[in-house]
Amino acid sequence: MDKNIPHLKEPDFLSNILKPIEPEPSGPSIWNKLYDNLAANPIFAGGAGLAAIGVGLTFAKRFGVIANTQLRRYCVRSLELTNENPAYPWVMSHINLHSKFKANSLFLDSRLEFSESGHARMNHFFTPGTGVHYFNYRGKFVKLERNREKSLIHKDGVRKPFETVTLTTYGIFGRSKPAEFWHSFLASATQEGLSTLKTGLVVYQAIGPEWKRLGNPRKKRPLESVILEGNTLENLFDDVVEFLASEQWYTDRGIPYRRGYLFYGPPGTGKSSFISALAGRLGYSICMLSLSERTLDDLRLNYLINNMPPKSFLLLEDVDAAFAPRDPETPTQQKMYEGLSRVTLSGLLNALDGVASSEERLIFMTTNYKDRLDSALIRPGRVDVQHYFGYCTPEMIQLLFMRFYYPKKVEDIDPKQALAIKQKELLELAKNFSNAVLSLKKNISPAQIQKHLINYKDDTQAAIESVEEIK
Repeated sequence: MDKNIPHLKEPDFLSNILKPIEPEPSGPSIWNKLYDNLAANPIFAGGAGLAAIGVGLTFAKRFGVIANTQLRRYCVRSLELTNENPAYPWVMSHINLHSKFKANSLFLDSRLEFSESGHARMNHFFTPGTGVHYFNYRGKFVKLERNREKSLIHKDGVRKPFETVTLTTYGIFGRSKPAEFWHSFLASATQEGLSTLKTGLVVYQAIGPEWKRLGNPRKKRPLESVILEGNTLENLFDDVVEFLASEQWYTDRGIPYRRGYLFYGPPGTGKSSFISALAGRLGYSICMLSLSERTLDDLRLNYLINNMPPKSFLLLEDVDAAFAPRDPETPTQQKMYEGLSRVTLSGLLNALDGVASSEERLIFMTTNYKDRLDSALIRPGRVDVQHYFGYCTPEMIQLLFMRFYYPKKVEDIDPKQALAIKQKELLELAKNFSNAVLSLKKNISPAQIQKHLINYKDDTQAAIESVEEIK
């Protein structure tokens, strides 16, 4: 371009058009003005504050309800029972006996008992009284609320006020079942309550075609009082318990659910005593049947064996004597099925495991002479366990002696040390007694030892010095 040519100037109106437009400063929006006006209004400000508080309280209440629900779900367990429930007195007594803090307000329940001989006895039972009580039971805090209504109920022939007890315990139970704690609690209370009941061993005898109770229930003999050699007692007990718990196992395999035991050995060695103690421990009764009874025949035998009372042992004592002479030296011995008994061998075998024989049955047979028994009677399936009960061993003699003279009470001063001293002294006496018995050089049965110790039950030294009297 020629430098001498002058430049053209842009018109002023064009520069104004091309000039960028700057935004005008904006004032407060309508919403901001509305908020400012409302905030400046004292009436609105107070209402908004109250509304906020209300919303907060609503949320707090809702949270409290949820928290309380979860707390009661995982930390609270309740149980309600009435005095119409048979476990009611056991529960009340169990709590009062085992809680760390006993109730100050007690309720007295007295019971007057009369025996058939006219002897009277009064028993007293204490339980927590009416109102609210708090206990610490096995590490759990328990609240007990006992209420008594005006209405009356009839229980045991007596009109009594209707009562309700609510038990509530607190703790961290997690996701355990709500009734799990109370199941354990009730099981303990029930076991303790049942142990106080005076139940005895019921013995049945065959009268005609039926089983009849033989006298009053006998006192149960402790199983530990039967002294047998080695681990015989424990092994036999475990075998019976295992059988009683194996019903489904037998059913699944198509095996008849019954078991037979044969105990043999000299007289007085504890065969019948063990069976009686075993029945008492397991809560079973005993059905005694004599095969030598003259009125007993095959038909009646089959009916009796297969129609016993529930939870009963069948006891056939001295099965060898039913058909053969008891004296082993008698030259006219006969096999059991050749005797004069009306019961035949085939009839007995069919009753034990024939087509019509029942299941869920325990049979115990005892004999002094196993060799007299027919092999068909004691084959597997009819007799599953055979065990010999022999004469006393040195260990059995010592255990019998210690069983008789073991101290029931010890001195109040340092009882553990006193008991240890008595045990040591008693063990030495038991060894001396055992040596004295063994010096007789003859077989001694537990029954003979027991008879001798009863004669000297208060004098251990005299029992040792007079062992020659054992016959």
